[in-house]
Amino acid sequence: MKYTTNYHLFGGDFKRYIFKTFIVLIFVISISNLSDGAKRKEGGTLTLAERIEKLTEMSMRKPVIRLNGDKFKQFIGVKSFPRNYSFVIMMTALSPHRQCGVCRMAMDEYSIVANSFRYSPYTNKLFFGMVDFDEGSDVFQMLGIGSAPVFLYFSEKGKPKSPEVLDIERKGYAAETIGKWVSDVSSIPIRVIRPPNYSTTLVILALMMATASLLYIKRNNLDFLYNRNSWAFISLSIVFAMTSGQMWNHIRGPPLMTRNRAGQGMTYIHNSSSAQFVLETYIVIALNAAIAVGVILMNHAMKSKGDHRKRKIQAIFGFALMVLFFSLLLSIFRSKAHGYPYSFLIK
Repeated sequence: MKYTTNYHLFGGDFKRYIFKTFIVLIFVISISNLSDGAKRKEGGTLTLAERIEKLTEMSMRKPVIRLNGDKFKQFIGVKSFPRNYSFVIMMTALSPHRQCGVCRMAMDEYSIVANSFRYSPYTNKLFFGMVDFDEGSDVFQMLGIGSAPVFLYFSEKGKPKSPEVLDIERKGYAAETIGKWVSDVSSIPIRVIRPPNYSTTLVILALMMATASLLYIKRNNLDFLYNRNSWAFISLSIVFAMTSGQMWNHIRGPPLMTRNRAGQGMTYIHNSSSAQFVLETYIVIALNAAIAVGVILMNHAMKSKGDHRKRKIQAIFGFALMVLFFSLLLSIFRSKAHGYPYSFLIK
């Protein structure tokens, strides 16, 4: 009987011991998991599924995800591996005190591409983001970027410091150009859908109405239609627009201007003969117009029958205009066509 009682007592103590040990073990495991979770949250490391879920949620709110230094490291940098998604990033400087007018226009075009991607067959294998210099200067420093805007593509297997770069100096930053580049590097088709823009239609309608009104007012005297000077002015305007590259601008959508490689100033003339800036077009138009004015002045001085001294001054002034601005135009051409041997007055 005594043996039996001790056996039951021992059995009861043993069960209580096992139960207490089990409770302590569960408590230790819980504390460990909480500690690991806190460390993971504190360190900013997320699992691949958590990152994709978070990126998808942010992209649904805004097609272009705004990233700072920490988010860049978390989703693209060293903390993002392994990953099965790629990222298109626009490095920009949108703050007014940065005085980057090109960045604002490029951002508008980039947003069109990101919005168009939402209407394409959606996939969570590609995301669009941006890093502003004032929010992520450490990212600019890490990637060695000293100017803006810059478009980068980070593939799912590529290194953070070796992304694909869009050559906007040669190709421009039009939405169609960015969309084609992203499709080429990611193999994900993107059909760019521009929002309707009725400004051109309204301008054409306003011009047609103004022309119709002028013809109606002058219906009893249409001699101005036979005026040689009016038709000469219209013809020269068309020639200047076409020879300066306006049609090329319309097709390629180049930037207005860009910062130089050092990032210290603006560049108005592209250094390649196969590309140009929008402002460069206007400069060429002004130079061609000044040359034409000089030729017209010389021609008028020769044909007119006024005072001889005035005609001589007019001819000299016209010749000076033609020589000076032709020299400037040739200098621009020489800077773009590398190896061109000829120059005149200005190199």
